[in-house]
Parts: sequence; structure tokens; C-alpha cells
Amino acid sequence: MGVATLTPPAQRVGEELVYPDGRHELADDSAIRNSPLYNVDLAPVPIKRRTWTTYNYMALWIGMAHNIPTYLLASGLVALGMAWYQAILTIALANIIVLIPMLANSHAGTKYGIPYPVFARASFGVFGANVAALLRAGVACGWFGIQTWIGGGALYALTGKLLGEGWTNSAMFFGHPSTLWLSFAVF
Repeated sequence: MGVATLTPPAQRVGEELVYPDGRHELADDSAIRNSPLYNVDLAPVPIKRRTWTTYNYMALWIGMAHNIPTYLLASGLVALGMAWYQAILTIALANIIVLIPMLANSHAGTKYGIPYPVFARASFGVFGANVAALLRAGVACGWFGIQTWIGGGALYALTGKLLGEGWTNSAMFFGHPSTLWLSFAVF
């Protein structure tokens, strides 16, 4: 169990409470509850429920930076002729470049407790935020597909070692062995 931390006292500024660490919270959210745009899932998260610390954010970013597709990218760069240290430097630089807009995009969520769809309304409008959310969902689906394909490939390789050539020499389907597709579906 984590250590319980007390939330320091907040200063009331207009309709919101401002905490010494810079986070904001609505003093009374009854005004927004009657809005047709209000939804419990889109409501600002109260300070008491914002439990993530710097450690959690760093762990999330490190988890996104250190994963099997990243290792495959590094090995691919080495296979294409880069030295190992160039591949590591390239991937580290790319992750730092990605970190900058990621931090800018998440700042409003951590400071005000609002989710991305609400934050996107400021830039794209109420209905345009749906387009931004759909684009974000498309990227998530693509990344899920990449991760699943790699996991299926790993399952295919492991099963091939256990079952022998009969597994790896199966009938081809769309340029890949049918057992690879089966591994993809199972994974």
C-alpha cells in the first residue's frame, strides 16, 4: 500500500481552488453538472482522486520507451548498418522528441484534472474534438495491431521450436504461414 499524503490547503480564486503545487479544482461543480456536454467520464477529476506522482509518470514513459517493438527497432537499425551506440542514441533522441509534445498535451490533465477529449475542445471545438479523439483512437488501434503482430510472431517462433518443422512449414496465406496467422489470432 502507498503512503497516504495530505493535500495541502487550497486558496480559493473565483470558482476554483488553487493548490500550492499548481493544481486546480472546481470549488463547486454543480454549475457544469447541468450542461448538456457534461458526462461523469468527462468531468474534472477531483484532487483526492489524482493519485499519480512523478514516479508514476516516469514509469509510464519508461514503459512506453522500453518495450519489445523498441528493441526490434534497435536491432533493425543495427542490421541496416548502424553501430549499436548509434541505434541507442537514435531511439533515445526519438523518445525525448516524443516526450516534449506528450508533456505539453498532458499538462492540462495533470493541472486541471480534465481528460483529453475535454482538453481537445479548446483547440477543435465541441464537435471537432470528436475528430481528434477518433484520430487518437486510430493511432491506438494501429499500435495495438503492431504489438499483437509482434506477440503473435513470438508465439509462432516459440511454438515452432516446440513442435518442429511441421508448424513452421504450413500452407502460406497472404504471404505468411497459416500457423503464423493462427498465432496472431491466439495472441
